[in-house]
Amino acid sequence: MDTRRILRRPRTAAALFAAAALLVSACSSGSASGSSSSAAHAGLAALPRATPSALAPYYAQRLSWRSCGVPGFECATLKAPLDYADPGRGDVRLAVARKKATGPGERLGSLLVNPGGPGGSAIGYLQAYAGIGYPEEVRAQYDMVAIDPRGVARSEPVECLDGPDMDAYTQTDTTPDDAGEVDELVGEYKKFAEGCGADAPKLLRHVSTVEAARDMDILREALGDEKLTYVGASYGTFLGATYAGLFPERAGRLVLDGALDPSLPARRLNLDQTAGFETAFRAFAKDCVRQPDCPLGGPATTPEQAGRTLTAFFEKLDARPIPTGDIDGRRLGESLATMGVLAGMYDEASWTQVREALTSAMRHNDGAGLLMLSDAYYEREAGGEYSNLMFANAAVNCLDLPPDFDDPDRVRESLPAFEKASPVFGKSLAWASLNCAYWPVAPTGEPHRIEAKGAAPIVVVGTTRDPATPYRWARALSGQLSSGRLLTYVGDGHTAYGRGSECIDSTINAFLLRGTPPTDGKRCS
Repeated sequence: MDTRRILRRPRTAAALFAAAALLVSACSSGSASGSSSSAAHAGLAALPRATPSALAPYYAQRLSWRSCGVPGFECATLKAPLDYADPGRGDVRLAVARKKATGPGERLGSLLVNPGGPGGSAIGYLQAYAGIGYPEEVRAQYDMVAIDPRGVARSEPVECLDGPDMDAYTQTDTTPDDAGEVDELVGEYKKFAEGCGADAPKLLRHVSTVEAARDMDILREALGDEKLTYVGASYGTFLGATYAGLFPERAGRLVLDGALDPSLPARRLNLDQTAGFETAFRAFAKDCVRQPDCPLGGPATTPEQAGRTLTAFFEKLDARPIPTGDIDGRRLGESLATMGVLAGMYDEASWTQVREALTSAMRHNDGAGLLMLSDAYYEREAGGEYSNLMFANAAVNCLDLPPDFDDPDRVRESLPAFEKASPVFGKSLAWASLNCAYWPVAPTGEPHRIEAKGAAPIVVVGTTRDPATPYRWARALSGQLSSGRLLTYVGDGHTAYGRGSECIDSTINAFLLRGTPPTDGKRCS
């Protein structure tokens, strides 16, 4: 139900899509309705180069590596101040993992990776994919390193709801038809927020992207690296760009893949992303109707017609959910079905699975396939428990920027624009943007530009038909960054590195291994 996250790329080469990170609202929300607000043009100021004396003990840390149960990987714990403005208030303990460079050849230092989210476990991504699936030549010369950001996974995770309550949350109708259904949705958002506030009242005020970026600088020093080398995907691009803005002279070889535009207010971000999912659905529909088993129509069916067919099916599920065979008795209603389809839009490799799941649901009254896609997105375990992904996702989003909408009336006013952006998904994604309105902690961030003046070249990667981080965001971020180099992948899917384009992969590898950035504007397909 809650779609405030950007799904990251697969953890493993065989995965159809990642087990999670934000859909709509990007990593943000802001109260402004246009891009002309003064906040949107404010710049992120660099921090002083000298380390404040109060932070010196943190920067003097040396990591104590130990086995962490996964062959080839080591783990450690890094301390950071809970509150950078008042380091005496206590610490947060952050989990770090690495896989040492395999050699032979020159060791280039550490390569920090982040898969996105916010809320995605960087350590999980490292151990399941990056540490074993990144190009061999990259892994040979870099120690592959990950840190779970504060509040995420192994780093003092925020918890909000138990499994049964999360099941209820994810099944709540996000296309309310009357006042009673609106009240039910608002009640679930309030319950979610109250749970997060009760679990981590102090930490919840200190899980911002700026604080996570400052934690990465302490880690850089603890690793013994003069500059940070980093590959961030999706929300990870915002984290990496924030690091560059705060510490431009310490930004080394940074790759930002599936970029966000930090200067946009929420309404523009949300509408852009809603339109991105409509673009992805149209590409999926064109492929689907060419297949003999497509339940959305035949070869002559237009994407608009296919969309109307899917919308009618969602409305049918809203009135009467269908069986799934789930051991906990969950049936497939509109919210879970919508999430299952949206999850499959991140990667064209998943289109076959989405088509088959829709066929089972629409023709055979079997919702198991779409439920599986939805569960994977939410990181629901087989036993009914959830990872902390969705909790951390909301915690970071709601702190980074003001809420998208203040109350249900503001959502209703925006519905025409959202439904124009996506006739299929617009209504659901608009209502999903209401959750931060009830957050127990006031936001600390605003939309802003990131220029990172003085930083080394930064590679910004954009995919032309990316559903979650529209291509225009990559163009915008590369234009803001004083040393940005735009690398374009002409194709479908969310993010580009490691997804099959030899042109993209070789260009990024050359940058990571030899420091050779691409020509600004280079295009690959």
